[in-house]
Amino acid sequence: MADTYATVDEYIVSCPDEVQGVLREIRRTILSAVPAASEKISYQIPTMTFNGRNLVHFGAWKNHVAVYPLPADDILRAELAPYLTGKATVRFPLTAPIPYDLIGRLAAQLATERG
Repeated sequence: MADTYATVDEYIVSCPDEVQGVLREIRRTILSAVPAASEKISYQIPTMTFNGRNLVHFGAWKNHVAVYPLPADDILRAELAPYLTGKATVRFPLTAPIPYDLIGRLAAQLATERG
């Protein structure tokens, strides 16, 4: 993969074919959950913004996709707990079904918190 990306599309097509669909679906899920969101590259990964602020980042790694940060909502954090790998990062293994609905709820909750 290249070191720098100008657009989310450029980032996605730089990933292995089998991961591109996952990233596109994460993107679609977030935009569906937060229709007013915009997108950009930040920290060299796709970043969705809302009201001019970074909302959620996502990226592909060798064996997983990661989404960050996490919402403050305790119920949603409990659902994310099996995927939690740090204070504000969840990792979804590429060898298991990706819980897109959970990612959508995460994005919607972050938008509510940052509203």
